[in-house]
Amino acid sequence: MLQVLARPEKPLHQAKMKDGFDIICIGSVLWDVIGRSTREMRVGSDVPGRITMIPGGVAMNIAMTLREMGLTPALLTAIGNDPQGAQLIAKATEMGMVTEYIHISEDQPTDRYMALEGPGGLIAAIADAHSLEAAGNTILIPLTEGPLSSTTAPYDGVIALDGNLTQEVLEEIAQSPAFAKADLRVAPASPGKAERLTPLLACPNATLYVNCEEAGLLCGTQFESAPEAALALSKRGAARVLVTDGGAIACELHEGDLMTQIPPEVAVKRITGAGDTFMAAHLAAEYKGADRALALTAAIGAAAAYVSGEAVA
Repeated sequence: MLQVLARPEKPLHQAKMKDGFDIICIGSVLWDVIGRSTREMRVGSDVPGRITMIPGGVAMNIAMTLREMGLTPALLTAIGNDPQGAQLIAKATEMGMVTEYIHISEDQPTDRYMALEGPGGLIAAIADAHSLEAAGNTILIPLTEGPLSSTTAPYDGVIALDGNLTQEVLEEIAQSPAFAKADLRVAPASPGKAERLTPLLACPNATLYVNCEEAGLLCGTQFESAPEAALALSKRGAARVLVTDGGAIACELHEGDLMTQIPPEVAVKRITGAGDTFMAAHLAAEYKGADRALALTAAIGAAAAYVSGEAVA
């Protein structure tokens, strides 16, 4: 096992609330429809279980975890002008999120995500994020043209980005002066969308949160471990990455300094949203002043509690 290379240092980011929120979450905010069963399933299976419909999407999952940890997130996304959208915004507002910067789409319905999970984890999922993709860079206007920031007055706080954004939007974020001073935290949303993060891979102010499979897609190969994946991403220009590998070693690599930790063993009861919980917990810990080692421990602990069905706050 690789050794932990820890060193005392100041937190990478400490900030104070401004504009009525702590962190901006940009990306997918939708309804999660998730079917879970304790029975094994294959193609054509018809089994008993539970079906839930709850607020979801990567940006929303991150925002909900941030709220559980005492921080106030602002949402930048696209939501349809329909009853489902109105309910979603009302729920987000009720949970204490800032929703005034959300783009309301007049010609697209509110997005949805549908997943099927068995005892071994995720079996299949479909993400219908067409409204977010159709809105494109319109959702960025509060940061590129005000009132939050602009290309001449860049935003200097923390921004959580979600790979459900199109590659064109992610390219704009990587290149726009409006984001040049921001602390960008980036998640791919799913392995199928991991390659969208390529424009941000060498962005000096970006931190990437990926699993081994997603790292492999970004590098065009497969990895046996999280540390191997992190080192490969670093060689491709990543300034800072956090890589998870299910219940195996997780790691954080920053400017050549590799830190590893082993997750606790837990019974897996749910999968969807675990990576988002990991990222949000890590982000919240650093925002509150934790050093790298403590932040990684907090993220791993929160993800383990989440997949076991326990509270993460």
